[in-house]
Amino acid sequence: MTTEKKRILSIDILRGLVMVIMALDHTRDFFHASGMSDPMNPDGTTIPLFFTRLITHYCAPTFVFLSGISAYLSSQNKDPKQASLFLIKRGFWLLFVEIVIITFGLTFNPFYNLVILQVIWSIGWSMILLGLLSRISYRLVAVIGLILFFGHNILNYISIDPKTFLGSFIDLTLTTRAQFIPIGDQHIIGVFYTILPWTGVMFVGFAIGKWYSAAFDEVKRKRYLFYSGLGLFVSFLVLRYFSLYGNPEPRKDYGDALKNFFDFLNVSKYPPSLQYLGMTLGPALMLLSVIENVKNRFARIMMVYGKVPFFYYVLHFYVIHVIVVICFFAHGYGTKDIADPNIPFLFRPATFGYVLPIVYLIWLSIVAILYRPCVWFQNINRHIHNGGLAICKV
Repeated sequence: MTTEKKRILSIDILRGLVMVIMALDHTRDFFHASGMSDPMNPDGTTIPLFFTRLITHYCAPTFVFLSGISAYLSSQNKDPKQASLFLIKRGFWLLFVEIVIITFGLTFNPFYNLVILQVIWSIGWSMILLGLLSRISYRLVAVIGLILFFGHNILNYISIDPKTFLGSFIDLTLTTRAQFIPIGDQHIIGVFYTILPWTGVMFVGFAIGKWYSAAFDEVKRKRYLFYSGLGLFVSFLVLRYFSLYGNPEPRKDYGDALKNFFDFLNVSKYPPSLQYLGMTLGPALMLLSVIENVKNRFARIMMVYGKVPFFYYVLHFYVIHVIVVICFFAHGYGTKDIADPNIPFLFRPATFGYVLPIVYLIWLSIVAILYRPCVWFQNINRHIHNGGLAICKV
């Protein structure tokens, strides 16, 4: 096995791990009795529920960051114009998939009364921007990525009228927690992932992708990854403890040690704050450093999911929702219960759900169900691209 292969496989291992963990959060949304409530709210959560949600916080930033690395590695096999066009086309394809395919998998609503824009939406736009700017220069991507990554929370201290064009643009692309845009009387677009903070994560991943070039020293790369991750995580601890820069809201004092601990870890994902990125990407970078030469059965299993993440991501929503439909009718619900005005997903009434241990069993079953389809699609991918970068990597 070559050094280059080892480097790419370490990325696949981590990506596969976060894809598996990600499915836990979506399984909880659909199957937990309180799936529609906020599990991170210190006033209304439990230790198991809080940490079930917390561990899945690591998925989106790691996935977007690794997408940036993959984009860099892919670009090395193309001339700049070809690489730019590839990213732009891929970005627009992802926007289509988010709006049409993933929204339906989430809602099972053929009328698309609610269109849900989440992480693939942000990745799609980030790839389009990456395609445009990477054609100009690698350094430009790195500089803009660092500015967005570390500087976007400056807007927390600037008041801009949201009714103006500038205010609306900043809200939609940088600061919104969730924005609902009505389209006529019957349709709503829900924007849950603002674009540019995630673009910063992808751009930084693209810049760090240079550390994975064949000429880059392996020992130096692992050292850079580890200490970059450590620095990010320490910055989170310091900024959070002293309620400094990097999160829309400072810490609160609940007068209870456990609730205060929950609040310390309850940093903003929507939009992703610097403190959130430090808490999540810091450990991810350190882990990426130490798993580079890992060879065991668990790593090989994770690589199966990590080599076809986009296929897995789309398919897992449909598997989850089909199982929800089966459980829906098995529990005696009828056609009158399919749509609940308080729940955006069909076949998931507010009274439906299981205790958390059952949710974990369902999650593990879903991951197991997806293993063979991922192996099959990986083989298809390999035959089409002769072992190159998989078409489903984003």
